[in-house]
Amino acid sequence: MRFYTADEHYGHDNYRGGILSMCNRPFESLEDMTSQLIDRANSKVTKDDFTWHCGDMFWRTMDVKEARRILSALNGKHGLIIGNHDEVALRIAGMFNSVHDTFFDQNTKPGVFLSHYAHRVWPKSHDGSYHVFGHTHAVLSDYRLSHDCGVDANGYFPMSFDELDILMKS
Repeated sequence: MRFYTADEHYGHDNYRGGILSMCNRPFESLEDMTSQLIDRANSKVTKDDFTWHCGDMFWRTMDVKEARRILSALNGKHGLIIGNHDEVALRIAGMFNSVHDTFFDQNTKPGVFLSHYAHRVWPKSHDGSYHVFGHTHAVLSDYRLSHDCGVDANGYFPMSFDELDILMKS
């Protein structure tokens, strides 16, 4: 199964008040957020699944050792779509199975275009392909066959392809 997520912002504590206050996240602390995001992801994703992280997985000041620990704690294999705060993720790029600026995943029907940023058109958009993005932290509404796959827009869980497919067909 394929899963999509974005904007976890593990370790984001000081910049502009931190992600908890910026996005009004319902966690008591960064440690609580980290623990809950890992638990929520692992409640859906198995060791045989693949999760695409569409940018901003780790905050730029996170310790590389802690980033490795978090990625290792998450079930399955992982791909990274580079976001605007992925300095740390790029330092551990070898732990990801795939790293891209954007990517068109043809392992699903229809295919899914992955980007950190929202697009109004994308590869094969006129042929019914889907588009998932992050960056906006649930501020943008879905547009045509595109969806914000970030944690803030999806109950702090990754979204499966099946869930995306149902949403796009509704």
